Amino acid sequence: MQDRFTNKVALITGAGSQRGIGRATALALAKEGAKVAITDIVSEHVQSVTRELETISPSLGMVADVRDKQAMLNVVQHITETFGGLDILINVAGLTRPTRFLDISEEEYDLVVDVNLKGTFLTTQAAVPALLKRGGGTIVSLSSVSGQRGGGVFGSSHYSAAKAAIMGFTKAIARELTPLGIRVNCVAPSMVDTDITGAPMSEERKAELSRGTLIGRIATVDDIVKCILFLASDESSYITGTTLDINGGLHMH
Repeated sequence: MQDRFTNKVALITGAGSQRGIGRATALALAKEGAKVAITDIVSEHVQSVTRELETISPSLGMVADVRDKQAMLNVVQHITETFGGLDILINVAGLTRPTRFLDISEEEYDLVVDVNLKGTFLTTQAAVPALLKRGGGTIVSLSSVSGQRGGGVFGSSHYSAAKAAIMGFTKAIARELTPLGIRVNCVAPSMVDTDITGAPMSEERKAELSRGTLIGRIATVDDIVKCILFLASDESSYITGTTLDINGGLHMH
C-alpha cells in the first residue's frame, strides 16, 4: 500500500453510492493515509460509507446538498475544526437524466445543471479558503466524456452542458489559484460500470458499449479512482488546469 496522503485531509462530495466513484475514492484515500470527510444527500448512505471509512482512518460523514452554499461552508468548517484543516477536494456529486432536449423541463434542467455545475462551483468556493490556510492543496472535479462529445450514451443536453462547463471552470480557477499553491484539474470518464442511471447495466449493454472502445471494455470504478488519486497527489505536481480523459480510446481529440 502506498502512503501518498499521510497527514492529508480530504473532502469527497457525492460519496454515498455503494458502487459509485465517490465512495471508492474516499476508501482509496483513507487506505493511503488520508483523513477523509464525505458528503451525500442520503443519510443512511452517508452512515454506511462512514462506518467503512472509520475502520481504516479517522473520518467524517455529513449529510449536505452541494447546491446549498451555507451547507457546504458548514461542512468545511466542521472538517477544519475536527481535523485541523483541508488539503484535498474531490468534487464527485452529480446526476444525469436521459431526457431528450425538447422534453427537458425547466425543473429538470435546474436539477441536473445545479447538482453537477453549481454544486462543484459552490463546494469549491467553500473549500478554497481552508486550502489556502494550509498553504495550498489540490482540487479534482468529475467531468465527463459527454461534455466533450455531446452525450451519446446516457447523458442528455443539460448534463453535457454542465460537464463541459466543469472543464472550463477548472481551467479558469486553475489560472487564479495555482499561483497561490492550489492545483486544479478534472477527469472526464466515459462509460463507467456504476449505477448512475439508477440500476446496474445488463451484460448485453456492457458488451455493446465495450465495442466502442479500443481497449475492449467499459471502465471500472477503480480505473477512475487511480486517475483521481494521481491528480490529487504530488505525483502530478506539474499538472494543473487539465482534463484527463479516461475513456479507453472511445473518444480522441
